[in-house]
Amino acid sequence: MKHNVLAYDFGASSGRAMLGTLEDGRIEIKEIHRFSNDPVTVGSEYYWDVLRLWHEIKSGLIKAKEFEDYESIGIDTWGVSFGVVDKGGSLIANPLHYRDTAFEKAKTEFLEKFPFERLYSLTGIQEIAFNTVFQLYSMKRNKGYILDNAGKILLISDIFNYFLSGVQSADFSMASTTALMNVHTRQWDKEVFDALGIDRSLMCDIKMPGTVIGNISDSVCEELMIKPAKVVSVAAHDTASAVIAVPSNKKNIAYISCGTWSLLGTELDSPNTSAAAQSANFTNEGGYNGSVRFLKNIMGLWLIQESRRHWKRAGREYSFAELEKLACECRPFESIIDVDDTRFSPPGDIPGRVQQFCRETGQRVPETVGEIMQCIYCSLALKYRDAFKNMESICGVKFETIHMVGGGIKDTLLCRLTAGACGVPVTAGPVEATVIGNIATQLMALGHIKSIEQARDIIAASFPIEHFAPENEAEFANAFEKYKAIRIKTNN
Repeated sequence: MKHNVLAYDFGASSGRAMLGTLEDGRIEIKEIHRFSNDPVTVGSEYYWDVLRLWHEIKSGLIKAKEFEDYESIGIDTWGVSFGVVDKGGSLIANPLHYRDTAFEKAKTEFLEKFPFERLYSLTGIQEIAFNTVFQLYSMKRNKGYILDNAGKILLISDIFNYFLSGVQSADFSMASTTALMNVHTRQWDKEVFDALGIDRSLMCDIKMPGTVIGNISDSVCEELMIKPAKVVSVAAHDTASAVIAVPSNKKNIAYISCGTWSLLGTELDSPNTSAAAQSANFTNEGGYNGSVRFLKNIMGLWLIQESRRHWKRAGREYSFAELEKLACECRPFESIIDVDDTRFSPPGDIPGRVQQFCRETGQRVPETVGEIMQCIYCSLALKYRDAFKNMESICGVKFETIHMVGGGIKDTLLCRLTAGACGVPVTAGPVEATVIGNIATQLMALGHIKSIEQARDIIAASFPIEHFAPENEAEFANAFEKYKAIRIKTNN
């Protein structure tokens, strides 16, 4: 029997609607609608264009009428961002983008009154300026009138679920990214909210991934002339959905979800908030069945995406395939950056900042597009090695393989470099991991797939997987020593 569901997957730069079909023990996906996600700068502030994205959701629903009927709809997005609706249910203001520059100052101020050691012990979330806790602190300090008129605070995926269904809820995987949820009780943490001076009642009850929260509302069905369907709160954080699609049921798997951000981690049954985990700045985020995604956030392909945008603004347009080819023509490890240096987070002239970093650290300065790309690729792989070895040490596990999933694995250069840098084989696939995990969660919620183990077996049988063996390990070991020396310089 055939079962169809509709999945929306929002990334930091684009989104798409995909029809997922389960038939004869295999999942197939079909793209229905694709659109860009274009943040908007207003003065010094950087916003998500939420109403435009809601328009794109509706456009996808209209296009879906040309395809087969679907039983449910699920939405996954990036984490940490939120919006505020008033007591009448209206969105008060567009949510700020997590790369808005105000949050670094807010982080510093909040941690002066609430030490990070305590925050980490409660929430298990790494220290990074865009965490929702610091965004809320910034709003309380600078735009308190929004919270004064608040009815509910909704995380970004939950905003879209609310627009679709009229139901206000909070997905566990999204809530876990905020540094507002107690990682042990899995409820909003009173101590953190007291420190913020914000009432916990503004938050919605936390629901586990795979919860059917309602149906597409009558008003949306009437406006778009569509049939009603169930709205499933999937593992709404895009990485949580991607991890569901890791095609392995082995214990102690290591993965890299590779997109705008690179998330390197493993699955645990319970959180790890040890001193070693805190020192290495690992994070504990929620997954399907209440699992813990113990992982490290790494800057990821943002560096390549934003470099490409910069060159396009300068009148030079390259495809991602062209950038990879230019990188392959250059010698590796001539220059190395710390991809998580804060200078690389805001949008703008990433190539110029790469050159500046190399100049400041006394390295050869990459000049050509290919040299800059090779620098970024190699530096990402070395950062993966650093995080991978730390994770092995913290968890007391030797991981035999790294599963790379997500759109970044279309870049086979990065897969090869990762295998060499980490010294273990890389299994790459599926490419569309996030949307596949979203689809699998809906099918589990509807009872068509019985367990995550069955889902992973089906995914492994449905999508192509590539394998990369480690090469040139001595060369990578030498490059890693250079990387560590550069880290020492920049940390001083």
